[in-house]
Amino acid sequence: MAVTIPSNQALPVHLNPALRGRRPSATLAINERCAQLVKQGRQIYRLGFGQSPFPVPPSAVAALREQAAQRSYLPVKGLAELRTAVAQFHQRYYDLPAESEDILIGPGSKELIFLAQFVYHGDLIIPAPSWVSYEPQARLLGQPAQRIPTRREDGWRLRPEDLDKLCRDEPERPRLLILNYPNNPTGLSYREDELQALAHVARRHRLLIISDEIYGELHHAGRHVSLARFYPEGTIVSSGLSKWCGAGGWRLGTCCFPRSLRWLLDAVAAVASETFSTVAAPIQYAAITAYERDSQIERYLFQSRRILRALGRLVSRRLQSFGLETPAPEGGFYLFLDFTPHAAALRARGMLTSPQLCERLLMETGVALLPGADFGRPPEEFTCRLAYVDFDGGRCLEAAAEIADDQELSDDFLRRHCARVLTAIDLIGDWLAAA
Repeated sequence: MAVTIPSNQALPVHLNPALRGRRPSATLAINERCAQLVKQGRQIYRLGFGQSPFPVPPSAVAALREQAAQRSYLPVKGLAELRTAVAQFHQRYYDLPAESEDILIGPGSKELIFLAQFVYHGDLIIPAPSWVSYEPQARLLGQPAQRIPTRREDGWRLRPEDLDKLCRDEPERPRLLILNYPNNPTGLSYREDELQALAHVARRHRLLIISDEIYGELHHAGRHVSLARFYPEGTIVSSGLSKWCGAGGWRLGTCCFPRSLRWLLDAVAAVASETFSTVAAPIQYAAITAYERDSQIERYLFQSRRILRALGRLVSRRLQSFGLETPAPEGGFYLFLDFTPHAAALRARGMLTSPQLCERLLMETGVALLPGADFGRPPEEFTCRLAYVDFDGGRCLEAAAEIADDQELSDDFLRRHCARVLTAIDLIGDWLAAA
């Protein structure tokens, strides 16, 4: 006798335990929420999602248009010509002895970092604050993750003595440190002597390091130095096109492995072959133009840094005038705000955590920030990340090109061409003053 099963009966929930309680990535979530609020007619200042404000350079766009018909699967490790271009990029700008065989291409550096964590059997170490996805990736893999708190008075930088102290506990335990600079969320970077000191500790404890240098080309003075220069045998340099080339949606990331870690590169590539297979062919062919860096792209980068440097300094000064603790950024397009001087007033208004602060700020002013809690800071600490990117980068580049290279961009220039960012900063000040 046939058994009748209702067609509308839901399947039972069998969720992977590693996903229980997991939310979407905080950065992507704030981007989507802002879009929803805008659709509802709200005036929203999008300082939460860290997407480059600048368009993809025209020469790279033209190359993508020309390569649109590329339809074949490419090698898992990446197009040979692109791997060569990326290796030469590392040689030319970071003084690293990279060859094409040292390069792995993936659909964004985020995926490559995840696969490296999957392949390498060791505990993750991350400074706090750090980018929102490093620790969740480890948790998804069921691997331990340890935070090393940093301090505002140290510029939120990882101190060698703190790294050494952690590694002295179970010294034989394999560990992976992810170090990101110029840093997301702080906008700060490391000096050569600081990198050398960290390299000394890493060598002593035989750490594997992923040096996430995705913002390296946006160092505001154009003086980014790679950690791999001081610890070449144990450092993987992660980067990609999303930040310095304005091409986040292209989803092209790179990793540069030392020859001594060829076994790890091969293992990551093996996993890639069973997951994403290869990055889209037109993107890879077009990316060669970006990495070969013609004079047009060099000018684009010069002006991008110039704008971000001037705007970051102005925003920092304005926020400091409100009594907020926020050092001027050194690279990228982020500031890490500390509202602690206003803690008593915030608590009196019913805000006890950084997520509550950001929620109230968004709903009462339309200014979107991300709470420090999303970056590994204690929830009760009133820290937030601000991405000063809500302006028309294309028009700003055109306007900056009309001003002599040896001149700093004036505050008046920034008020004309980055008005939404500066309006948002004024709204923050007014909101604090209303306490």
